[in-house]
Amino acid sequence: MTRDGQKDFDFLIGTWKVRNRRLRERLKGSTQWDEFDATSAVRPVWGGLANMDEYEGHAPFGLIQGMTVRLYDAATGQWRLHWANRATGIFDAPMVGRFENGRGEFYNQELHEGQAVYARFIWSGITATACRWEQALSPDGGKTWETNWIMEMTRWEG
Repeated sequence: MTRDGQKDFDFLIGTWKVRNRRLRERLKGSTQWDEFDATSAVRPVWGGLANMDEYEGHAPFGLIQGMTVRLYDAATGQWRLHWANRATGIFDAPMVGRFENGRGEFYNQELHEGQAVYARFIWSGITATACRWEQALSPDGGKTWETNWIMEMTRWEG
């Protein structure tokens, strides 16, 4: 029987301060990170059967405005996470995955500079007031991963 994960993202409902660390160049051996602050406001939709967020970050390279729509498929027990950046105005291919033991892993395949790579999101360190999100890419079919973006999130108390 598939575990019911419909409430897995309920921890995220609310407003968050986000401390970002984003690798300047992906899959090039870079060790230089940009650090910047952002906010994220997450709300339930469809009576709590899905949720969406609005993200706004003031990065050294410019303003990032994005939106995520998270949809749960009860038949498979998996979530689909759809991200759109205002700069492009389109949803990226969804990240697909689930939570197990308090950790969420989500995967897809995307093009990076013309090369197909695997992408991974990990949600971890989840408490009532904090959580961590990270993104990584793998150019070798998942054998190795380069983390390129980390968000340390703290619930907004204001």
